[in-house]
Amino acid sequence: MKTLLIVYHTMTGGTGQLVRAAAAGAGAEDGVRVRLLAAPQAGPADVLAADAYLFGTPENLASMAGLMKDFFDRCYYPVLERIEGRPYATLICAGSDGSNAARQIERIATGWRLKAAAPALIVCTHAQTPEAILAPKTIPAAELKQAEELGAALAAGLALGVF
Repeated sequence: MKTLLIVYHTMTGGTGQLVRAAAAGAGAEDGVRVRLLAAPQAGPADVLAADAYLFGTPENLASMAGLMKDFFDRCYYPVLERIEGRPYATLICAGSDGSNAARQIERIATGWRLKAAAPALIVCTHAQTPEAILAPKTIPAAELKQAEELGAALAAGLALGVF
């Protein structure tokens, strides 16, 4: 059985909804076990034990969330040169753009020599005021479906040995 590790942080619930949708899509695939871990709970042993990864984060101040950065800081060197070639995908929940957070994760994945299984999925909530930024998010069904399809595609490729 292959393992898909989903590591994420959510502050206002948007990223959490996206990764749960992705986990549901991935969980429908026979032969793939899905592990959904909040960034503070994930560590190098979890990364080493997985066959593929899905990283989910909000974009905060044009950057990935600090707790995701902490996850990568704690895991980067302990797994370096030990996970090369494994597939990954990224989910970003952003108020306006999301591209900087996606680029940061892409650079880390490049250092780990991971293979992108799909372009980053960036969901924009259009939250622009302090109140809207801090408010609990509700991700529309169409965007949750995209996350579910991303999880399903990643798991299917893993199960079929495409990656």
